[in-house]
Amino acid sequence: MHLITEPNFTEFDKPVFREFSPGDDFYEALISAHEGLTDAQSHELNAKLVLFLSNHIGDLRVLRQALQLAHDSVARY
Repeated sequence: MHLITEPNFTEFDKPVFREFSPGDDFYEALISAHEGLTDAQSHELNAKLVLFLSNHIGDLRVLRQALQLAHDSVARY
């Protein structure tokens, strides 16, 4: 398995209006999950989300690709 970097969001019980609509819906849900949290709580939520989703993916090759891609994309000042 290889890391999928193209839009790949789906919601099986809803028609897709535009290719990026389910991705927008996820982004909205992610932002909403952070509402009312302190910075520390937001960091904890992000860390737990990464671990839950990493466990769901399970393939260490894919996870290493994702880590490398994320690391390489971080802006350094």
